Amino acid sequence: MALEEKRAWITAVITVCAYVAYLIVILGRAVPGRFADVPYVAALLWTIGAAIVASIALHIAVSLASPRDDGRKDQRDREIGRFGEHIGQSFVVIGGVAALVMAMTEVDHFWIANTVYLAFVLSSLLESIAKIAAYRRGFQAW
Repeated sequence: MALEEKRAWITAVITVCAYVAYLIVILGRAVPGRFADVPYVAALLWTIGAAIVASIALHIAVSLASPRDDGRKDQRDREIGRFGEHIGQSFVVIGGVAALVMAMTEVDHFWIANTVYLAFVLSSLLESIAKIAAYRRGFQAW
């Protein structure tokens, strides 16, 4: 398995685990019907911070475990990386537009923040899935 594919797997797993942990914390604090009153900021920041730290640590561990692959990207790896990034960016745009519309209609900050976070999660997950699929099933450059 290529190092970049391992990194895509790490990103996918950490993204899902972090978001599920965030949802568990938020839903555990929620009063039915009053989600907007849930104190979400600290949980959101801690979840994102922990995901970043875990991602960095696992990327370093994987790089150390396979030193022969470290820093070696061929043309295919670069094209798959670019392909995955382009696929994933769609959710960033969708989330940005949704957050903009929500802000203009004066929706509560809780919903705007969670919409943006969900968009980032979906973007990261879709990017990772696209890269993994390209490595597993083949990739045909345009």
